[in-house]
Amino acid sequence: MKPSELLAGLRSEGALPSFEGATGWLNSEPLSPEGLRGKVVLVDFWTYTCINWLRTLAYVRAWAERYADQGLVVIGVHTPEFPFERDVDNVRRAVEAMRVEYPVALDSDYEVWRAFDNNYWPAAYIADAEGRIRHHHFGEGGYDQQERVIQKLLDDDRRELVSVSPEGFEVQADWSSLDSPETYLGYLQGRNFSSPGGAVVDEPHTYAAPDRPARNAWALVGDWTIGSRACAVSGAEGSIVFRFHARDVHLVMGPPDREASVPFRVTVDGAPPGDAHGLDVDERGEGIVTQQRLHQMIRQQGPIGDRTFEITFGAAGVEAYAFTFG
Repeated sequence: MKPSELLAGLRSEGALPSFEGATGWLNSEPLSPEGLRGKVVLVDFWTYTCINWLRTLAYVRAWAERYADQGLVVIGVHTPEFPFERDVDNVRRAVEAMRVEYPVALDSDYEVWRAFDNNYWPAAYIADAEGRIRHHHFGEGGYDQQERVIQKLLDDDRRELVSVSPEGFEVQADWSSLDSPETYLGYLQGRNFSSPGGAVVDEPHTYAAPDRPARNAWALVGDWTIGSRACAVSGAEGSIVFRFHARDVHLVMGPPDREASVPFRVTVDGAPPGDAHGLDVDERGEGIVTQQRLHQMIRQQGPIGDRTFEITFGAAGVEAYAFTFG
């Protein structure tokens, strides 16, 4: 779509809803639609373990920096997906580590989410200076369109768009080779579980992996408890096996409590990852889980094919929530 065609269709989508349901704020005093009149407002729904949101962050951060002087206010609404994302200290740590310097509304009770009738992470809503939502975008992509809308509403006649150089989690997915879906490990949303005998829920059980896991199937090895939202290591050692097809492998996981640190090791097709190691793993495949967050296990450098990923934890208590890929 040409910029002129996009901007000609900027109809009002209704008034900017209230943020009164927020349970707290970071980087700002509480904000309101009334107090934001005269400003162009970008409301960005996120949760800190979401890889889809992380891949948009470089753009949102760049817009907040470039257009602040012209009157843009970016508000991140942190609506948690997993229970530990309700912990304000966890969110505060993520805000600092991810360089989120714009205001953040803590939406632990989903009140702001419901006020916007939102259903997605990430989701962006752009409101004009009169408090009317004029554009929205769900998911990744659409960066040029969103920035053109911001420029139009700010009456900014520049033509160049921001240039970003994402690093780490913020690097865009390799969509041409991505053939593994987000996969939850709790029984409420879990799928493709392939340990022989199936799952035994809410109590410890000993599992094994199949000889030849199918693509996108996963299995547990050792003693585990499969809960509604996560799998937890029940014995002295436990492993997860996943047959994947993607450049990147991420795992949302955390230790049993904030003071704990649990070592783990990772292999790909039975060998240490070497140059394919991710941010949270060294070339030998070794790492330590100390926080409840998204961890990057694998970032491959060469051709992408079906590979078998295995992570083994060296102590009980670690909770694993979901795999995502890129």
